[in-house]
Amino acid sequence: MDTLSYKTISANDATVQKGWIVVDAQSQVLGRFASEVAKILRGKHKPNFTPHVDCGDNVIVINADKVRLTGRKWNEKVYVRHTGYPGGQRIATPKMLMEKSPIILVEKAVRGMLPKNRLGRKLYGNLHVYAGSEHPHEAQQPKEVKF
Repeated sequence: MDTLSYKTISANDATVQKGWIVVDAQSQVLGRFASEVAKILRGKHKPNFTPHVDCGDNVIVINADKVRLTGRKWNEKVYVRHTGYPGGQRIATPKMLMEKSPIILVEKAVRGMLPKNRLGRKLYGNLHVYAGSEHPHEAQQPKEVKF
């Protein structure tokens, strides 16, 4: 029996194969969509996934302005942040964020599903979100993925 066939292959920066993927957010439920995008960013869809290495693909999200939320979340869900000053608590609803910029809603959802460390910040840099159906990454020849 050849014991070399049982060796676990651990990916590193030199052996990782990174690609480009386009996903369409049109009429997708935000949370379910964001979890699939986070999975691709992390690299969990690849057979050589290694938890401490950036082995995921670059993801381009188009039509972020056409994402949907279920129930009454447009008005009742709240995003809370604090400025750091006394009385500086700020609250925003998804409807307010969508009016400001539709990109923010998708980015917040995906970022919350990534690790909260240096690797998570690096993975977040591989996410590119656009409100319309056009993107400037045609030179990378991205593959389209449907969820």
